[in-house]
Formats: sequence, C-alpha cells, structure tokens
Amino acid sequence: MAKNKTSKAWMHQHVNDPYVKRATAEGMRSRAAYKLQQINDKDKLLKPGMLVVDLGAAPGGWSQVAGRIAAPVGRVIAIDLLEMQGLAGVTFIRGDFSQDAGLAAIERELAGAAVDLVLSDMAPNISGIAQVDQARLIGLVELALDFSSKHLKPQGNFLVKVFHGAGFDAFVKAMRAVFVRVQSRKPEASRKGSREVYLLGKGLKKA
Repeated sequence: MAKNKTSKAWMHQHVNDPYVKRATAEGMRSRAAYKLQQINDKDKLLKPGMLVVDLGAAPGGWSQVAGRIAAPVGRVIAIDLLEMQGLAGVTFIRGDFSQDAGLAAIERELAGAAVDLVLSDMAPNISGIAQVDQARLIGLVELALDFSSKHLKPQGNFLVKVFHGAGFDAFVKAMRAVFVRVQSRKPEASRKGSREVYLLGKGLKKA
C-alpha cells in the first residue's frame, strides 16, 4: 500500500511539474532538456559544428538540445540501452555503453575523431536499495570519465550527473585529476528534493 501511495504521489508531482508541461508544449523529449539548456546558458558548452557524445541518451532530451545547436555541420553520437526515436543531427546507437560492444560501436562512429563535449545523464536501473544504486551510478560515471579522458580533444569538456552519497568525493577527486577545473551545477529544472548534481569538467588536461 505504501509503495502504491508513493507511486501515486510521484505521478501527481510529475504531471503537474511545470517543466513536464513545458516539454510537452514545446515538443521536447523530456524535462531533462531544460537542465542542459540552463547549464549551457551559464557555461556556453555547446557551439555550432561541435562533435558531441551523449551517454545514456534516451529518451533524447539532451541529444535534442545538443543536436539543434551543433547542426548543421556538427553532430551528436548518442547511445542508450533503450530505443530512441530519431533526431536531426543525431546518430543513435542502441547498446550498452558499459560493455565492450557498446564502446566499440561509439568508436566506430567516431572513426578516430576527437570529441568536443561528452554528456552523461545516465542512471542505473533502480533497485530501491540506496547503497546498491549509488554504487552502480558511480561505476557508470567512472566509465564515462574514462571515456572522456581518452576521446576528448585537448581542452574538451565533460558534463555528468552524479548523486551525493558514497563515492561522490572520490569521483570529484578523480575528475580533478583529468580536468583543469571541476565545477558543480544545480540547474533550476533539477527538482529541489533530488540528490542529483551535475559536475562539469572543463579543459581536458594534457597527458
């Protein structure tokens, strides 16, 4: 019964969320699009002509924003386990980024090109056990950081969603070893009760 009440409360919050309503009215794939828009308004991460990789892209809110700005010369390579409807300027790969086959699929699309910006709004399948879910998320973002360190251009940038909890401080330290600056962002579109924070790594350090 408690779980049912929680589900109903979440649904009520979701359907009445102003960003959900705005996304529907403006034809955006998800409310998450506005998180990236707001971070980009502050940090100017996206520019025309860029090559962007979007990890954990479905349903496509971040890819939609990035694709519109990068077009027509630039493009976005997006990957997710779930299917995602096509978007202009976006090459979608259905696959598991955390597995060798998914990583190889991205690398084939890159064909040796270095990336301007890596985006990661990934989250693991939720088990409901906080410690397990946090450990899974940290595992994913560590893989995203490793990918960024190998495929970004010099001075390239990395934007990743993380949750406060076990492993957070160690991950920030790991990002600081890779990037010139590491900053945290909490866009207005991020729900106030959420533990999520976006970490922005600016300027890939030279090897």
